[in-house]
Amino acid sequence: MDVKVVFPGGKRVDALINGFTIETDQAVQGGGEGSAPEPFTLFLASMATCAGIYVLAFCQNRGLSTEGIYLTMTNDIDPDKRLIGRVIINVIVPDAFPQKYHAPLIRSAEQCAVAKHIEETLPVFAVDVLTHCEVE
Repeated sequence: MDVKVVFPGGKRVDALINGFTIETDQAVQGGGEGSAPEPFTLFLASMATCAGIYVLAFCQNRGLSTEGIYLTMTNDIDPDKRLIGRVIINVIVPDAFPQKYHAPLIRSAEQCAVAKHIEETLPVFAVDVLTHCEVE
């Protein structure tokens, strides 16, 4: 895969990949216009959406509805390094989602190729399943 990076103005930096344009910008406080996510935000989103692809495939392969399922991602910051020390992904499922699929759903999300590629520098990638009532 070839990526071409262009500079359309201001603090924007866009990536051109296979006919798609992925726009980025810096936040207003960083001198940008805040017109698009910052590059680091896209990096983090790539982990969450990658895990989501595996959750989606798990459900589709078993004929399970994805209605009401979503993922959240939070980060623990290492106070000494001031870098992300841990990424936590939660798979939120409806109360009626079969309990027997919770552990396999976690294992499917843990197959995230993005996380696997960065595990050497980001050693902890945690995934959990929560029901809607646990989130509220």
